[in-house]
Amino acid sequence: MAQITAIIDIGSNSARMAIFKKTSHLGFHLLYETKSKVRISESTYEHQGYLQPTPMERAICALKDFLWIAKLHKARKILCVATSAVRDAPNKADFLKLAREIGLKIKVISGEQEAYFGALSALNLLPYNEGLTIDIGGGSTECALIENFKIIDKISLNLGTIRLKELFFDKGDLKGAIDFVQQTLANLPSHFKHQRIFGIGGTARALSKVIQKQTDYPLDTLHAFEYDFHAHANLFHQIYTTNPLELPKLGIKEDRIDSIQGGALIFHLALLNFEAKHIITSGVGVREGVFLNDLLRYENGHFPPNFNPSVRNLKDRFISDFKQSNLQKTLALRLFESQKKHQLVSDSYQPHLCISAELCNIGVALNFYEKSRHGNYILFNALSYGLSHKDRLLIATLVRFASKKIPDSLPYADLLPDITTLRILSFFVGLCEILSQNQAPKDFDFAFYSSPKGLTLQITHSKFSYLVREQITKLILPSQIVEIAFLDSKISN
Repeated sequence: MAQITAIIDIGSNSARMAIFKKTSHLGFHLLYETKSKVRISESTYEHQGYLQPTPMERAICALKDFLWIAKLHKARKILCVATSAVRDAPNKADFLKLAREIGLKIKVISGEQEAYFGALSALNLLPYNEGLTIDIGGGSTECALIENFKIIDKISLNLGTIRLKELFFDKGDLKGAIDFVQQTLANLPSHFKHQRIFGIGGTARALSKVIQKQTDYPLDTLHAFEYDFHAHANLFHQIYTTNPLELPKLGIKEDRIDSIQGGALIFHLALLNFEAKHIITSGVGVREGVFLNDLLRYENGHFPPNFNPSVRNLKDRFISDFKQSNLQKTLALRLFESQKKHQLVSDSYQPHLCISAELCNIGVALNFYEKSRHGNYILFNALSYGLSHKDRLLIATLVRFASKKIPDSLPYADLLPDITTLRILSFFVGLCEILSQNQAPKDFDFAFYSSPKGLTLQITHSKFSYLVREQITKLILPSQIVEIAFLDSKISN
C-alpha cells in the first residue's frame, strides 16, 4: 500500500477527501481532510434521478481541486468512490466521463458496499466489537449489524436528508415525511435490533454537537462521544418538528439547517425501530472504511488482537527508543500481575496502564523538561482510534502525573476513576519508567507483602543501578503502599 493515500467520497450532499499517511505496517494517521458542499443530488428527485448540469459542474470543479491537493501532499494512490446520487442516476455515465477527463477514475459503489465501508471503520476505530451502524446520507441511509468483530449483515435504504428535503420538507409536508420514513424502515430485517448504535455521518455528528453543548460536556471531541438515546429523544423530535427559523436557537449551525430536519427524523425513528439505548458517535465513515479495506486486505478486515493503530502511529512518530518503550510496557504488565492478589486496582485498568507506560516518554519529542505536560496533550488529542473518551483521558492523566503527586481535585474528575486508583496507576507508570533505565531491566521481579502498616512492594534484581535506586526512593507512594524494599537476587540465592 502507498505510504500516502487519498480517499475521495462523492456523496449526495458533499464531496470529501481524506489523505492518510502510513507510519508503519498498520500504523497511520490523518494527514489532511477537506470537503465541498457540491450537492450533486440537487434537483435530481424532481427529474427522475437525473444528475443536473450545474451540480455536476460544481462537483467536477471540486474534484479538480482535490486532485491538486492530493498531488501537493504527494499521494501515491487515490481511491475515489461515489454513492447514492451517482449510483441511482440514469445519466451517471456522463458524470463518470467528465471525471475521467480530469484524470480521476470513480468507482460507483452499491448501497451494501457503502454500508460495509462505514461498518468497517466503526468496527476498527471505535472501542466496541458489536453494535449496529447507521449512516444517514443525502440520498440513502446505510445500516450494518456487527457481532463479535464481524459484519454479519448490511442494508441500504432509500432514505436521505436531501431526498426528504426536496420531496417533503420544502413543501411543508411533515406528515408525508414521517409516513415515508416509517414505510421505508419497515423494510429493515427483524434482526436489525441492538441497544448499541454507532452514529456515522454528518447528521449523527451534528446532533452530538448539540447534545454536548446542551449538557456542557467538558471535552471538545466528537469521535467516540457517547450518550443515552432516551435522554435526548425529545431533542430529535423538536428539531424536525420546529420552524426551520428556530433551529439556530437549538444549536444547529447554519450549514446544517437545510438538511438537519430530515436527518433528525430518520435518526429518531430508526433508533426507535432498532430499540436503541446507547449511542456512540463515529467521527469516521466511508472514507476511513475505503482506506481500511485497502490497509487490512491481508488481515481479515480488522486489526490484530490488542493492536491499536493510534498507539502504533504515535510510537512511530514520537518515540525514538522502541526498546525502552517496549520494556516499560513489559514491566507494567509484570507489575500489574503482581498486585492482583491484593486487588489494588481493577483488572479493567490493565490496558490503560500498559499504554501509559509504553508512551510515557512521548512528550520528550517536544520538550524534555515539560515532557509530562506535552505527553498529556499529545495522548489525549492523538489517541483518536479504538478508545473511549474516558480511556483517552485516563491514559493522558497517568502520563501527566507519573512520578508526581496527583492533586486532590482534577479537571474532568467525573470522567476519571477515583483518586486512589489514579495514584496507584500513576505510581506504577513512574516506577516502570525509572526501572527501564536499569541494566538488564527485563530481569526485575515484583512481589507485594502485607504488614500491619500496609503493603510493601519488593523489587528483586541482580544489580540495581545507583541512580535507579535513588530515583525510586523519591517516588511519591500511594497510601496503600508504605515502603519499597530492594532485594538483590544474587544475595538471596
